[in-house]
Amino acid sequence: MANEQKPHILVTGAAGALAQQVINRLRDDYHLVAVDFREQVYLGDDIPSYCIDFNKRVFEDLFRRYHFDGVIHLGRIMSSQLTPMRRYNANVLGTQKLLDLSHKYGIHRVVILSTYHVYGAIAYNPALIDEEAPLKSAGLSMDLVDSVELENLANIYLWRYPDLNISILRPCNIVGPGVRNSMSQLLASKRAPVMAGFSPMMQFIHIDDMADAIVLAYGQPRRGVFNVAPDDWVSYQHALTLCGCTRIPLPSVPPILPRSLLRLLNLRSFPSYLMDFFKYPVVIDGHTFRETFGFRPQRPLREIFRYYRETKHTL
Repeated sequence: MANEQKPHILVTGAAGALAQQVINRLRDDYHLVAVDFREQVYLGDDIPSYCIDFNKRVFEDLFRRYHFDGVIHLGRIMSSQLTPMRRYNANVLGTQKLLDLSHKYGIHRVVILSTYHVYGAIAYNPALIDEEAPLKSAGLSMDLVDSVELENLANIYLWRYPDLNISILRPCNIVGPGVRNSMSQLLASKRAPVMAGFSPMMQFIHIDDMADAIVLAYGQPRRGVFNVAPDDWVSYQHALTLCGCTRIPLPSVPPILPRSLLRLLNLRSFPSYLMDFFKYPVVIDGHTFRETFGFRPQRPLREIFRYYRETKHTL
């Protein structure tokens, strides 16, 4: 592809390991511009990088300057980061600004990263949750409200502006080298808490596979919402054992007791608002994404767990 003919893509969340994996896969075929709400990162002389609040006027200057063809929005702030108000401003209002500018400047491809957490963890979840299931997390935890609102907002734009060709991806637990979310921190720790009497089935996708999935999705303008997950799963406690973690049982009742113990033990990798996800299974059906985009994960569970197990031995 001739240099002057390369399309321009805006990639958000550039400080995260996943965004950097996506950027490495795309840099040869696209002109990339990287932005992050939290910090500016150096990604090479060929990739302009900015630390910008999406709600500031200077953000629009990037759209005027680079004439983007597409957007890959990976900049969702996790529930463990920032205060609830700042997180809401970044996730919901920031995404709204991003989508408004995308429509204003004629962008024709948008990929948005969401999370399987929007489904909520309850005892009566079906064995496989498909994309048509209701999003229950907003009613279960205030810490996940902004994640659900981000999704609802993206869905509004998906149907209001079909020319944006929006794909919303709901992945299972993303893990692997460089990932700093709660689940990855738990698998990497030497001691990990469990809810006594519970060991729900869980799904894990390697960061390399998730980056491949995002690149595949961007290259095929299929509008809609898609779960992203392999077709295998494992119980949480067994996953900890395979990663070489020592399990710390926590009583599950009354609800105030495990929350108090978590604060006392300073176990930040096990946030209280996710406790139900360590009690009840949330297993998502990734069939539609696999068939629509031809996606086949390459990193099996044994490889994922071996990485965390071997990492402990090197510490």
